[in-house]
Amino acid sequence: MIHERLAPAKLKIMRRFLPLFLFFFWAGAAWGQPAASVAGLTPAQAQALEQRALATELRTARDTSHLMRYRLRKSSPRLTSTKEIVETRDGDVARLVALNDLPLSPADEQREEARLDALASDPSRQRHRKQSEETDTGIVLKLLRMLPQAFLYEYAGPGTGSSRGAGSSGKVERFTFRPNPRFSPPDLETQALTAMSGEIWIDAAQERVTRLEGHLQRDTNYGWGVLGKLDKGGWIVIEQADVGRRQWRIVRFQMKMNLRVLFKTRNFDTVQEMTRYEPVAADLGYRQAIQMLRADAGSSTPSGH
Repeated sequence: MIHERLAPAKLKIMRRFLPLFLFFFWAGAAWGQPAASVAGLTPAQAQALEQRALATELRTARDTSHLMRYRLRKSSPRLTSTKEIVETRDGDVARLVALNDLPLSPADEQREEARLDALASDPSRQRHRKQSEETDTGIVLKLLRMLPQAFLYEYAGPGTGSSRGAGSSGKVERFTFRPNPRFSPPDLETQALTAMSGEIWIDAAQERVTRLEGHLQRDTNYGWGVLGKLDKGGWIVIEQADVGRRQWRIVRFQMKMNLRVLFKTRNFDTVQEMTRYEPVAADLGYRQAIQMLRADAGSSTPSGH
C-alpha cells in the first residue's frame, strides 16, 4: 500500500533534517584565519560577500509571499516516489503521481483519490499539516537566533559550479566551515552543529548560496524528542538555484546518515530532486490546489527529468 511503502514516521524525521541543514550555516558566522595562498577575493571582500549572501538568505527564509508548485522525485535504495506539490496559503498540498517511475496502479490511484477527498472535506487535516510546517519553521528560526557564532569560516577561493538555475552564472566563491570550539550548544536540537564541517558555495553575481556539503566528523546526539545518535561519517549535500524570476529554491538534496535510536538503527539514504518550479497565486487556497492537481493528473508523466 502507498502509506506503508512511504513510511510516514520516517519521512517526518527526515523533514526535520532539511530545514536544519539548509539554514544552520546561515545563522551568521565567525571568521577563522584566511588562507594566505588563496587567489581571488581579498579576505575583506570574501567576508563582505559572505555576510551579504547570508543576510539575503535570512531575509528570504522569512518571505512566504512567493508560492510555487513543483515536482519532487525522491529516491532511496528501496523506493522511488514522484509527487506534484503545490504551496498554498494553507500549507503545502501533494499528490503522488508515480512509484518507481511508473504510473500508479489502479488501486494506488484510488487510495490517492480517497486521500484527497478526505483532505478536501476535512480542513482540520490541512490545518494539522500547516501546523507541522510552522513547527519546523519555528525550529529553524530558533536556531537562527541561537547560533550566531556556531561556525568558523575560511575563504577557499573561486570555483565553477554546476549551474542548474535559470539565472546562475555558474561562477562561485567557495568557503569552508567548521564548528566554532567556543560555541556551547544549549540543547539537543543544536548538538549536531558541533560535529559538522564542510563547504559552501556562493554565487557572487546574485549573492546567494548555491551549494552546501557537510560531513559529520564524530558521533553526535540527535534531538527533537528522539533519543538517539547520528553516526560519524554521515553527510548531506544541498543545492539551490534560481528557478526563474530571481526566485531561489532547493533543486537537489542528498543525505546519507545512520540514526541510532535505542536498539535500532535507521538508515537515511535518499536523493531528492525538485524540478518544474512554477509560480502560483499568493492567495491560493488548499482546496484550489487539490483541484489543480486533479486537473493535471491525466496529463502528467512519471519522470521528473
